[in-house]
Amino acid sequence: MDGTTNAGASGADRYPPAANTLGPRASLVMSLALGLLLGALSLLVMLPAAQHLRSLQDGERAQATLHTAGSCMAGHCQVKYEADGRTVIADLPVGSGGGKQSVGASLVVRYEADDPQVAAREEDVGGGGAAVLAALAGAAALFFLAVAAVAGIFLARRPRSEA
Repeated sequence: MDGTTNAGASGADRYPPAANTLGPRASLVMSLALGLLLGALSLLVMLPAAQHLRSLQDGERAQATLHTAGSCMAGHCQVKYEADGRTVIADLPVGSGGGKQSVGASLVVRYEADDPQVAAREEDVGGGGAAVLAALAGAAALFFLAVAAVAGIFLARRPRSEA
């Protein structure tokens, strides 16, 4: 015995970190970057998309068909419907659901009376998936920012000889 506790036990203090592991500074930077990106996604993209969907709650109601299918959550779907006696093909906004439906599927939309090009599925006017994604991205942002704070505290408390 050499007088140390846990003599003979393998532990992180006995071996230097492997060359391919990330150090605390890299963890801090990556966590901070992920937290800021997810926060920006939540606040600048998904939250406004949810508010836009909610703004159509009192819009005109119309029976529509899915004209172009795709990733509706990303805003790559179009619907076709009649508004004021003319046929309108409108893009569904970011945060819309219904991406698993096939072209020609029947659905109900709400649109602005003064601008029929602005429409959303009736099921989504409560906020849709955009509200859920805004909450999830915001929670993930808070998690990564907390990890960055812990990494920052860890770096600040390290002796200068290790840094």
